Amino acid sequence: MTRHQKRLSVPKSWPVERKTATWTVKAGAGPHGEAGVPLLIILRDVLGYVDSRKEANYALNQGGVLVNGDVPSSVERPIGMFDILSFGDREEFYRVFPDEGGRLALTPIDADAAGSRLGKIVRKTQVTGGDVQLTLHDGANVRVDAGTEYATGDSLVIDNEDKEIVAHFVYEEGALVTAVAGSHAGEVGTVEEITVTPGSGDNVVTVTQDDGGFETVEDYVVVIDENFTEGGDDE
Repeated sequence: MTRHQKRLSVPKSWPVERKTATWTVKAGAGPHGEAGVPLLIILRDVLGYVDSRKEANYALNQGGVLVNGDVPSSVERPIGMFDILSFGDREEFYRVFPDEGGRLALTPIDADAAGSRLGKIVRKTQVTGGDVQLTLHDGANVRVDAGTEYATGDSLVIDNEDKEIVAHFVYEEGALVTAVAGSHAGEVGTVEEITVTPGSGDNVVTVTQDDGGFETVEDYVVVIDENFTEGGDDE
């Protein structure tokens, strides 16, 4: 299997120039599906911390790079929305977040904020024993007690060390949200109305802002809190 990917065919969310060269790195198996950007691209092309795959592998082997508190197993590990990148030796920390063009960008955060990450609940299923399994937008699963009041569309803050839930943001009218895809990607506002579309159509969310607002489909919004927009602690 090739390690390369044609630049012209990469997802629009990838922060790469498409016409400067023919090939780029291919993402390995892992979180975020096809939208995940290989870690090597972040280290080499975005941050400029390494010049080659060999240097990136060395950095990983030395434990100089953490993703959501863990040492990645490969430089091809997909990096996506809301992942936390930590560079302890540099004392630099970043949250992956879409910019206004919908491309994934790195937002500097402080060390406290880097201790947890945000996840949107995209599926809720009952598992053996009666517990409930919550599946997050990046494919991670969180198991909770039956009867716990978590719903699809809500957001959770997960501690990167013990993987426990440390905060819960409910998806409802009045909630603070950010758009993560579509023409309003990167914008933040408050949910004014959630319009449920009959049948198989997408529900529509009306979001208000100080200088106006916008409408988008439900799948494109994620509930956050005020600290998230300031690069501070999510708790």
